Amino acid sequence: MTPSSHEKPARLPEERPRETPADLIVSGCTVLVHDERERIGFEEDAAVVVREGVIHSVTTAAAVDGLPAADRIDARGQVALPGLINCHTHAPMVALRGLAEDLPTEEWFNDVVWPVESNLTERDVELGTRLACAEMIRAGVTCFADHYFAMDAVAAVVAECGMRALLGQAYFSSQGPQGRERSLEFALRHRGTADGRITTALAPHAPYTVTDADLATTAGLARDHGLPVHLHAAENRDQTETSLARHGATPIGVLERTGVLDTDVLIAHGTGITEDDLPLLARASGRTAVATAPRGYLKFAWPTTTPVRALRDIGVPVGLATDGAASNNSLDVWESMALTALVQKFTEGDPRRLTSRQALHHATVQSAEAVGLGGTVGRIAPGRRADLVLVDLTGPHTQPVHDLAATLVHSARSADVRTTIVDGRVLMRDRELLTLDVSAVVRELGERLPALTDRGHGRRIQEYDT
Repeated sequence: MTPSSHEKPARLPEERPRETPADLIVSGCTVLVHDERERIGFEEDAAVVVREGVIHSVTTAAAVDGLPAADRIDARGQVALPGLINCHTHAPMVALRGLAEDLPTEEWFNDVVWPVESNLTERDVELGTRLACAEMIRAGVTCFADHYFAMDAVAAVVAECGMRALLGQAYFSSQGPQGRERSLEFALRHRGTADGRITTALAPHAPYTVTDADLATTAGLARDHGLPVHLHAAENRDQTETSLARHGATPIGVLERTGVLDTDVLIAHGTGITEDDLPLLARASGRTAVATAPRGYLKFAWPTTTPVRALRDIGVPVGLATDGAASNNSLDVWESMALTALVQKFTEGDPRRLTSRQALHHATVQSAEAVGLGGTVGRIAPGRRADLVLVDLTGPHTQPVHDLAATLVHSARSADVRTTIVDGRVLMRDRELLTLDVSAVVRELGERLPALTDRGHGRRIQEYDT
């Protein structure tokens, strides 16, 4: 797995032994690192030393031979990557996986998903989140941005299972002011909980389900309380065309005139972002990011995808996401990374866009920036929180390795993740989950499915009419 010479960062420092043992030492692996210009490189036969949940050093395997540690992982033959981040999902919707198949967007919402979601109980949300977190941990995801209902249950599962998350209580204007108020109350109550692993956001659903007045109020609350906003916007081209016809502005234009772009905002999807929207996003005074989840766009046969290159050119980070498993059938960010690269090549008509290294940059640095954690995670470097995964590349489908970045993006799979670590805590070791009991969750969720999936009542939580 030797990288070409131009990828090599500066020589790793030697670890100086300290009297107190390290909490964790991962040694013998190849480590993905970033240099001062954010270029990706790989250090072979390296070691990562973790103290108090933070990466203390990235050094050579030889330098840690005699260093005491409470826990050690021999990672020879494996690659250490920053933990993947799912920048937009609805974790509890794994309970709806496969329920609404082969449908246009409007029928998907109105005939299946929104009627079923009217049945949701807090226990359904908890069980769905447990299953989702297990799936993500096994796929090397250490952090996710969630936008859903009954989010107290989601926060409790995150705190218990050890993941990191940006959480927002979703609301529609049809719920009245109480929906917006609950979103704020949740964000303030849970911000910084789970030993700091939970951050929070205000979560209006979308410009087509939330009025301009509510969006403007939300923007003001976000500024007053120092909270980001996480919402769907310009999800597809039809939404953009409908918004222009009804409101005289694109969804991005609506976000600008209501002040949402003056906050730190995470926009889900953005496949309907137009060329005229780009200057609005470029001059936004807040931190603006977009999350792309290409598998769902392909499944819904949307004619456009997230304009990754155009957004990158104006300095808007694009993070990788899956959306909910009801539309994507999977919470596999590894697949999202490969699909993002492939879809961009196809859309641009240029095999040089996106390269494997660019895809890895979106999966690490840009995804961390997208969820507001650019200074906390996204790199394996001293001072960053110890969120990392170990990937086994010894299988026949990943050999031989001529280009390590390409092997990681286009040959490796989520099942190649052997170990997942968050804040220095091992959540999965050698494919064994340590913080969640999947069998118990699956058993109870199966018992609850008939009541959850009943649509005979004729109710729905909202109407999709874009």
